[in-house]
Amino acid sequence: MLTTDAREQMIEQQVRAWDVLDERVLDIFRKVPREQFAPEQQRFRAYADAEVPLPHGQNMLRPSVVGRLLQALELVGKESVLEIGAGSGFITACLRTAAAKVRSLEIFPALADMARRNLDSIGMRDVDVVTADAMQLDTGTRYDAIAITASVPVYDERFERQLQIGGRLFVIVGEGPVMDARLIRRTGEGSWSYGSLFETVVDPLVNAQRLPEFRF
Repeated sequence: MLTTDAREQMIEQQVRAWDVLDERVLDIFRKVPREQFAPEQQRFRAYADAEVPLPHGQNMLRPSVVGRLLQALELVGKESVLEIGAGSGFITACLRTAAAKVRSLEIFPALADMARRNLDSIGMRDVDVVTADAMQLDTGTRYDAIAITASVPVYDERFERQLQIGGRLFVIVGEGPVMDARLIRRTGEGSWSYGSLFETVVDPLVNAQRLPEFRF
């Protein structure tokens, strides 16, 4: 009962309050037990408006950011989705709840294993969690939606080129103290549209290109 109350409080006070008004997205937060994806010693943080520490210096994104990500991708249940950065598998589970097929890349083997175990614990065994470096991946596969769960200091066009026409990419670009969350749509074989969604700060993608340091 306490978990249910905490989950509903999170939805109303954090997620909805951050302009996530799509009831399909809010219902995903009701269906996916976030505490199952937090390390046992961190489960008291699962429904707080804060990142949850994970191994290898990584973090679960704040629920409000996850809500905006899911709302921006506008998933209706038939999409093929690529996730960059499985982490503990929470966003992976949310994406699979909203889409038909999810492939998730995770650079840290221990986190990939954690994500698989967590997904299995809620009966979600049809998600493909792959240990791989997204920055080294060269594939011709295209997706209806791509979610990058870490930031990229410099925008990288490789991900938008993996979209189907009509596909959507969620990505956070820049370096602290302010980063720009963006939605990119592929409008044609050689054309895309770009929109800014909100400002935030999240961990950078491992091995992502960075701006050169300024030196005197």
